[in-house]
Amino acid sequence: MELCSVASVMSLGSLAIQRTHLCSLVFRALPRLLGYTPSSLKKLCKDVDPLLTETIVGTLRELPQDILMDIFATLEIPDLIRVGAVCPSWHSAYTSLQSLGLYKLSQTPCLLYTSESADDSSAYLYSLSEKRSYKLTLPDPPIRTRCLIGSSHGWLITVDERSEMHLVNPITCEQIALPSVITIEQVKPIFDEYGDLHKYELSWHTGTRAAYNSPSIYDLDKLRDELHYKAFVFPDTSTGSYMVVLIHNPKQQLSFTRVGDDKWTWLPPHDAYEDCTYKDGMLYAVTGFGEVHVFDFSSGPAVTVEMIMQVRNVYGCGYMYIAQAPWGDLLLIWRICEDHDVEPEPGASVFWNTTEYEIYKFDLKRSKLKKINCLHDHVLFLGHNQSLCLSAGEYPSLKANHVYFTDDNVLWTLRLKNNHRDMGILSLDDNNKEEVVSHQLFSNFPAPIWVTPDLRKMDMASRVD
Repeated sequence: MELCSVASVMSLGSLAIQRTHLCSLVFRALPRLLGYTPSSLKKLCKDVDPLLTETIVGTLRELPQDILMDIFATLEIPDLIRVGAVCPSWHSAYTSLQSLGLYKLSQTPCLLYTSESADDSSAYLYSLSEKRSYKLTLPDPPIRTRCLIGSSHGWLITVDERSEMHLVNPITCEQIALPSVITIEQVKPIFDEYGDLHKYELSWHTGTRAAYNSPSIYDLDKLRDELHYKAFVFPDTSTGSYMVVLIHNPKQQLSFTRVGDDKWTWLPPHDAYEDCTYKDGMLYAVTGFGEVHVFDFSSGPAVTVEMIMQVRNVYGCGYMYIAQAPWGDLLLIWRICEDHDVEPEPGASVFWNTTEYEIYKFDLKRSKLKKINCLHDHVLFLGHNQSLCLSAGEYPSLKANHVYFTDDNVLWTLRLKNNHRDMGILSLDDNNKEEVVSHQLFSNFPAPIWVTPDLRKMDMASRVD
């Protein structure tokens, strides 16, 4: 991406010409490079004399590229893009850091949302660390015409108005077309008299039962409301590429593809899946019944599956998530929605509100399951994103023992597109909730989603220009 695009897309270029802010960015990096505490340098950065600032900025621009790259490598992506827009030498250090794969700083998740006040190709990235939003311009088709069904490793998984899927990196604007929806086991194309794709046929068969009724016919833009549920992008260490896993109807089954493949591969026979995570060639998938199935991708072309545990679902309304804990366990999380009305009286509104979470940890080595009531210094990010458990100590802007959640109720995100969004930050101490951003700022469709910024590129032949 060209420098002018970076500055304008992120709306960050203005900061690059404010010298006190520029100086502040560099001082922000010094504690990590020199071993100082942030507080010991805070006053120095605040009280820098304007004349000294001019001298510092002029000197910084002349620093060797390797030193600039060391400094830039300590900045989170919004700051990194800003310093890359300062001058040619800094932009060169920024692009080298990116192209050489040397930028590996863990990023604080951000909230991506759209707004009715912006054009259809624009989205906003709300930074939890800075408590401000940045405007992005994303590639066509316009982001406000797409469904957002997943977010993993910096990539959004989107579904366009023809029900086709793409990967989009909102930071680099790289876009990759996934295999056509007609290669999914249950989907067949219907062509018109001119040979153009006209409609889709969706069969209702699963891996354990034949179709219980005749196939359904959908317009091109309507299949996505019925078929797509949730999707994930996982680095595939066995191939050095990426694998995309899709939970889809009927009955929330699994299919997968590798970036660059030309079709989806079905994973029968089970169904009712709600969330997935991937580690060391193993795909862990949890069902709405509390079963955890593990798919082994590491033992050859044939994928094997077994159930490794089950926790009984005693809640009638809610969702199940699975996440990898930093200490090695798997976490199973129930999202409980006791405050809801999906069949309101005439004139009333449909609503669905998260009231609490119930969390279990599963020790993979000893196959032991234990309910936990506190995450201590850890936090959860849940929604249509890949479920995350992070250390608040490593991400100081996050609140320990809290759940950051967005709305992933399929009725809201795909069908009742104009309904309110059940999202916020919930304390596991007392179940109190607070807003992430004001509901007045974002559009209800596509539903807001957590995304962890990432500058890495795939550079695959299937990339869309």
